[in-house]
Amino acid sequence: MDALPPDRQRLGTWPAAAQCTALLAVSAIFVALLDLTALPAAFLIGPMFAAIIAGTNGATVRIPRPLFGAAQAIVGCLVAASISIEIVAAFTSDWLLVTAVVVATLAASSFLGWFISRFKVFPGSTAVWGSAPGGATAMVLMAGAFGADVRLVAFMQYLRVIMVSVAAALVARLWVDTSGVALPAHIWFPAIQWPAFGAMIAIAAVGAVLGRIARLPSPYFLGAAILGAIAHIGFGVPIQLPEWLLAASYALIGWTIGLNFTSGILLHAARALPQIVGSILALMAFCGGLAWLLSHQLGIDPLTAYLATSPGGLDSVAIIAAASKGVDMSFVMALQSCRLVFVLAFGPFLARLVSRWVRE
Repeated sequence: MDALPPDRQRLGTWPAAAQCTALLAVSAIFVALLDLTALPAAFLIGPMFAAIIAGTNGATVRIPRPLFGAAQAIVGCLVAASISIEIVAAFTSDWLLVTAVVVATLAASSFLGWFISRFKVFPGSTAVWGSAPGGATAMVLMAGAFGADVRLVAFMQYLRVIMVSVAAALVARLWVDTSGVALPAHIWFPAIQWPAFGAMIAIAAVGAVLGRIARLPSPYFLGAAILGAIAHIGFGVPIQLPEWLLAASYALIGWTIGLNFTSGILLHAARALPQIVGSILALMAFCGGLAWLLSHQLGIDPLTAYLATSPGGLDSVAIIAAASKGVDMSFVMALQSCRLVFVLAFGPFLARLVSRWVRE
């Protein structure tokens, strides 16, 4: 850990209970501020910001590994539950188009990762996982299993989530009138549907164990995601993920990442900010060009094409699409879900390939 000057170490002298209380309080403030802006992933980004402040000021508390593993398994269940029969049907009907767009986007993001690592902004694997246009949380969890610096990957991924979410929301608002469309309300404590809730707990637990036995990278996350997808799509098993459980899981992941930040790593990320922002804007422009091609060459609704190709998180795009009239939700989610699956499948290969290119 980077050495901190004495005036930056005082948080580490606090009792653990006081550090946890301060972390919770600052996290709640950040979450409230981000939630006011309707920013997706507020319950992950807010706690991560709070933990970065704590970590760079000498905090010594850490999230127990079993809790972090459980949070990863819950996110794996979320990925599995987000892929529905309707999405599979939409992919089947347009599989060639969807695959071509996904491959083009992955090629562009890998080139940007190579560019960032070539100029020694970040190492190869970190640059690739940070540039990967999949679900931000999934990319962060996967990156750590392949030698990437999770802190820098998180910095790149969540900065892109913020930029893409703001851009997509503005485009949607300018394109269509969303004033008459209500966003789905958050029901924090829904009635527990015990069969679906119990199935989710079982999938998370068994998937995590199987992931460890199979020695999967990021075993808790991937094990639960794969088992959940098989159960949900293949056998129609319902999965209930209450909002309170998702929020707690996001917070645990955000705290784990943020508490490992040091003043040195934060300064390095800040110095690289212009290059990171430039790479995000370049990827957004490339995806915008793909949307233009889909719209003008194939007659797909422009807003549907833009949201489908947008390199933001699957959850943020889903929220914006749900509040936009006339959007083909199935096509948007099919392309976004397919891209997430492709990144999870081919991300390790691309990271190794780019790292090899940089060394040559």
